Amino acid sequence: MKLLYLILGGNIGDRELVLHHATQCLSAEVGKIKSHSSLFETEPWGMVNAANFLNQVVVLETKLDAFEILDKVLKIEEKLGRVRDSNTIGYQPRPIDIDILFLDSEVIHTTQLTIPHPEIQNRNFVLVPLCEIDKEFMHPVLHETVDNLLKKCNDPLKTTLFKLNKY
Repeated sequence: MKLLYLILGGNIGDRELVLHHATQCLSAEVGKIKSHSSLFETEPWGMVNAANFLNQVVVLETKLDAFEILDKVLKIEEKLGRVRDSNTIGYQPRPIDIDILFLDSEVIHTTQLTIPHPEIQNRNFVLVPLCEIDKEFMHPVLHETVDNLLKKCNDPLKTTLFKLNKY
């Protein structure tokens, strides 16, 4: 069994409900959820005039390999309304986005997949919820804890605790 760290987020529709459904799908199709962060509302990274995101880090125990996980995650995103347009340049609003942050301490770099996610150290919306659940996790490439990465992060966008409304 491996520990899988994912960041979930979305800024279209009922954000809270979509994240709830995403965690249910992940639990059914990828592995057992071991822990999850609170929900955090975050300013949109890489977008102008877009609605704020809700984000959450989820840690699962899985038997799947990285490419099986990627396949399942992409299918879950599609099931929950994510539409990918290859003609679109840059980041776009979306109901759900699920990114693989870490898979144990594996390092994978292919044209289809990079683990650890290459932007972890640059994004408060990843580091803040990640620190809430595992601040001592050691980044296997940068060789620093996620807590240290957060302290060094220059991301100016706000990440604030979201008050749960439904789930």
